[in-house]
Amino acid sequence: MADIASLLSEFQKGIEGKDTGLGATVKFDFEGAGCIFLDGKSNPNTVSDEDKDADCTLSMSMETFEQMRSGEVDGTSAFMQGKLKVSGDMSIAMKLQSVMDALG
Repeated sequence: MADIASLLSEFQKGIEGKDTGLGATVKFDFEGAGCIFLDGKSNPNTVSDEDKDADCTLSMSMETFEQMRSGEVDGTSAFMQGKLKVSGDMSIAMKLQSVMDALG
């Protein structure tokens, strides 16, 4: 399982400097392991490990994130099972497939 530093590096390689089309800020909160902040309002997009307020915050374990990334579980299932919590604008969470695709 990835740690927050390697995951941040993957986000930066896959997303930073590109336009995801999100038009919003998103925080991935990994339950005490750290967070990743994606500024999809800036063009090109930027990624950091800053713990800032976002338009949409996704809270989950690193394990759940890895399962979602690998396709083992989808976001809807993780949400319904209580493994993924979404706060803020839910419509932004629905647009995150392009972000997941950019991570490979």
